[in-house]
Amino acid sequence: MADTTTPHTALLTALATEHFVQQSAISATISEMASRTTIYIMSLSSALVATGFVAQSPEFLQPFLLAVLPSLFLLGSFTVLRLIDIAAENMQAHIGIARIRAYYRTLGDDAAFQFSKEFGRWPENDAEPSLRSGPLLAHLTTAATMIAFVNGIVAAAGVTLLALYIGSALAPALCLGAGTTTGLMILFYWYQRLRTKGMVRLAKAYGPEKSVL
Repeated sequence: MADTTTPHTALLTALATEHFVQQSAISATISEMASRTTIYIMSLSSALVATGFVAQSPEFLQPFLLAVLPSLFLLGSFTVLRLIDIAAENMQAHIGIARIRAYYRTLGDDAAFQFSKEFGRWPENDAEPSLRSGPLLAHLTTAATMIAFVNGIVAAAGVTLLALYIGSALAPALCLGAGTTTGLMILFYWYQRLRTKGMVRLAKAYGPEKSVL
């Protein structure tokens, strides 16, 4: 039987399939983000409970913390890096969907209305809810930022305890811990913005719309 499918119909079928694939990718990234965040928080909670039990035996507390705190910090760092990668994958899928919607708008007046920019998400619509308070707040309220801050507290605790162990007074040790958290957050924020700007440049180069990030 001869194939009666026109190139136009075949293209629309392919675009609809790709649209579904990109939306599935977005759902997968959100699911993975939630899973990785949960793993870290559960690990941290378990470590805190274990610390409470070990604290009853002071001779075991120090070696326990020496083993647990660096491990938690490494787990948190790996989690944060992966969360940023996941966010980039999510943005890439949104760029793909925006390009497909841009083609849908060329199918006629009804399609132009149904798939208009105003009804789209980033990078089509500059009124993305997460951006209404500005890019700064948007970056400070991500899942990656949340884990990075908690991980910074873990690092601060380790640095503070180490400073006290080598003979530092309490106030300088606390200041050193606070400085550690601040430095790590600044480094993380810079890296997250760097990765986000890379995806924004991709959206501007290959996407149909401009971005405000």
